[in-house]
Amino acid sequence: MHVEQLNESGWAMTYLLVDEASRKAALVDPVYDFLDRYLEVIEERGLTLVYAIATHTHADHITACFTLRDRLDCEYVMSHETASLGVTMLVDDEEKIMLGSVPIQFHFAPGHTNDSMIVHIPGHMMTGDFLFNGDGGVGRDDLPSGRVMVHWDALRVLERFDEHTVVCSGHDPPGTVMQSLEWNRANNPVLQMSSFEEFAEWQSKVSEQLGAVSKIKTAVPANIFGELPDRIPWLD
Repeated sequence: MHVEQLNESGWAMTYLLVDEASRKAALVDPVYDFLDRYLEVIEERGLTLVYAIATHTHADHITACFTLRDRLDCEYVMSHETASLGVTMLVDDEEKIMLGSVPIQFHFAPGHTNDSMIVHIPGHMMTGDFLFNGDGGVGRDDLPSGRVMVHWDALRVLERFDEHTVVCSGHDPPGTVMQSLEWNRANNPVLQMSSFEEFAEWQSKVSEQLGAVSKIKTAVPANIFGELPDRIPWLD
């Protein structure tokens, strides 16, 4: 099994999963801005894209899942909890699908959004904005469908995973080395918290520091309705 982070710039992460025996592939959280890069990699390496997976409805970028669905005839996969109209495969908590011989299992992990899920393959977990590495903590919960208490309660889902599983986060500074769940339990401030009140205070401070999400008015409608807007301001 091959796992690779493809985006060469920005804080958003996109993971390429490849079953090397069958050359079947999946993309987790592809970003529309880098669509040409993904198509190039798939063609050059002789891969068949079977799944384009979104861990949640993104507010800070437009997903490339619906475009990949249309161009490569792959499945667009999201949680059953999503409101997105572009999805072709809806999955439940702990549901499993196969990528060649490799199992991909989904774990409902709401809080950052109501449709957030962890995408798990043996040895790796793609956590989206539910969990970051180290000081990043977790994603903010003050965006559409986010709920602080729900996120706090959902952290218990991490008990399902082996401590050596690598946390492949949806956002982290470029060049971040993805670390194990065990490492994060010792170095991620959120995973060391003992009360909801502590978590809620941390969330409030983080949201205040980050401020408004500049792309939200374009990204959220695009990702809900599964189609590109007539104009994408940051690509002009």
